[in-house]
Amino acid sequence: MEYDDSALTLALHLLQIKAVKLSPKAPFTWASGLKSPIYCDNRVTLSYPTVRTYIRQQFVEKIMQNFGKPDVIAGVATGGIAQGALVAQEMGLPFVYVRSEKKSHGMQNQIEGVVNAGQSVVVVEDLVSTGKSSLMAVEALREVGAEVKGMVAIFTYQMELAKQNFEAKNCQLVTLSNYETLIHKAVEEAYITEEDLQSLKEWRKDQQAWSDRWS
Repeated sequence: MEYDDSALTLALHLLQIKAVKLSPKAPFTWASGLKSPIYCDNRVTLSYPTVRTYIRQQFVEKIMQNFGKPDVIAGVATGGIAQGALVAQEMGLPFVYVRSEKKSHGMQNQIEGVVNAGQSVVVVEDLVSTGKSSLMAVEALREVGAEVKGMVAIFTYQMELAKQNFEAKNCQLVTLSNYETLIHKAVEEAYITEEDLQSLKEWRKDQQAWSDRWS
């Protein structure tokens, strides 16, 4: 399998700064209760200027390659807010961010900032797992008449459910790196063993079955 050079570079960055941690023998527990050999917190990247700059530049490149220059950049709360604002600044574009739900007070906004019906938007996200929360932002933007050209994200776990969800909502997802690339780089750089790799591949195939082993 061929791997994209920029995706490999980012995977190494994420491993080096511990934005992504791999622990197949002592799994993490996600908020959903699912046991997982991987934990990703891309907010860590904001503390490393070199990595932060690389991500911003890659986002701009991917947006221009896949969607062209939109009218507005939208960040998904909360992880996509800072990343999206950096991209919007780099591209000289307006920025908004989208909450997971409408506020219960004040103007009851779900979208913070100004986006008008008919404007084209690219959505910025930090991490995609199932895609459910990310796509809620897409729907909120569509409800006000925005034309969502697609979404860019730093990293995806490459879950089959996410693929199905994005297809169902007719939203193109472009990511800077992904699970397969990361575990390939992790073996290459000796972050994990070949034995670990097998376990990580099994998790990719069936997250629930892998998790159930630890219950």
